[in-house]
Amino acid sequence: MPGVSLTPADKVDIARELDAAGVHVIEAGSACTSAGEREAIRRVAREGLDATVTSFARGVQADVDAALDCDVDGINLVVPASDRHVETKVGSSRDAVVETTVELVEYATDHGLWVEVLGEDGSRADLDYLERLMGAGLDAGADRVCYCDTVGAAGPERTAEVVSRLVELGPTSLHTHDDLGFGLANVHAGLEAGADTVHGTVTGVGERAGNVALEEVAIALDRCYDVDTVALDRLYRLCRRVADVTGVAIPPNKAVCGANAFAHESGIHTDGTLKDGAMYEPYPPETVGRERRLVLGKHAGRAGVAAALAEHEIDVTETDLREVVSRVKELGDRGKRVTDADLLAMAEDVQGRERDRNVELVDLSATSGGNLPTASVRLRVGDEEHVASGTGSGPVDAGLEAVRTALQQGNGADGADGSAGSDGSHVDDAAFELDSYHVDAITGGTDAVVTVAVDLSRGDRSVSVSAADADITRASVVAMVDALDRLSALEANDADKDAGVTRPSE
Repeated sequence: MPGVSLTPADKVDIARELDAAGVHVIEAGSACTSAGEREAIRRVAREGLDATVTSFARGVQADVDAALDCDVDGINLVVPASDRHVETKVGSSRDAVVETTVELVEYATDHGLWVEVLGEDGSRADLDYLERLMGAGLDAGADRVCYCDTVGAAGPERTAEVVSRLVELGPTSLHTHDDLGFGLANVHAGLEAGADTVHGTVTGVGERAGNVALEEVAIALDRCYDVDTVALDRLYRLCRRVADVTGVAIPPNKAVCGANAFAHESGIHTDGTLKDGAMYEPYPPETVGRERRLVLGKHAGRAGVAAALAEHEIDVTETDLREVVSRVKELGDRGKRVTDADLLAMAEDVQGRERDRNVELVDLSATSGGNLPTASVRLRVGDEEHVASGTGSGPVDAGLEAVRTALQQGNGADGADGSAGSDGSHVDDAAFELDSYHVDAITGGTDAVVTVAVDLSRGDRSVSVSAADADITRASVVAMVDALDRLSALEANDADKDAGVTRPSE
């Protein structure tokens, strides 16, 4: 995918996640690319994974040798299939390509490699020639062949036509792209025609419009056809990890792993979902390692607001609830995102309560000049002040690290297990996850105000908070500290419940 480059450590991390999810074959990279890529493939191959680890190889012996040098289990050998690729791209002939393919398959298998032959641009190839090419590869000892819709140009009918011919030769895989939006449809057409293996990428990353998304294939096969593939409950974790290391954000409306996949704002939908989870969801969010989320905005209804307050263990009267719903809608009408912190602040104001803060930002300084951005923070945690500094890839990242370090200072003998420490704190080290960070809105002009929204979680608790400031670093740190304070309050309530303590109206 353009702009995406993974380090060896990134690749090992992703490979472990893929293996833990039960993915059968992991193509770890292309050994011919660079020394760094070979090191990455070599490290993945030596992880002792259950999956078959392969290297992508072009139709030249040097690529096979490079793969052998990386100790992989096998290769995905790509050879030109369409005349456009045979004649224009590599300047060869059909007969020469068949001859070279046979030689390379024999060479690879003689060296103990598992081999899959991919006919590049196979969806646009002459079908008789593609059948001849793939058959020659299998006769030479290849373990399987692959139908490749390399440029995502085929529809389901063409896919079914080609695959139905290839499966008569031997085990057949599917490699589809989404340029026409047919990536998943072509997978199903190919499987219906007899293919038994699918090439996919996590979240659908890949050239141009990307490859078919592995997580979508897995959930669709499970829900519609009762076909087991991978551990579904690890899919969201896998998608999040890939998004983190690639820097490719997951669209909110993305199936399986998008932020809105199990989010409900409409009053009708929220009410129905609270009564029956299947009312507006094709499968329970827990299936793929997710949780249902109720989003508050101008479409929110009484049931959704009441449920959101209940999640934060806030009891309100019918009169108070009506007022909170009115305020939520008013804020939503102004085009604002209604965060958990907004909701709780509304409830506190309506009920005339004042909240005791446990974590509060006292001071922040940050510098981004030079080679190493740094930030320093002073936090009030309970009755104590913690001062710490941090470095990062930018001032916001440095600010986050400073906050983590400051929180760690209060973990002595007390509080290390998440229970209340000597200062009454329920903060468990810096053990929080920044699930989402985005700039929500920016005003115009040189004095622009930026609004930063964050979603933080710890254990099974999560909270959303936004903050606005002319300084994006300050807005970010304030939002994160406020979110940590809200999490701390939730954990304090949990601890009180376990101890049999009741706090009025909280």
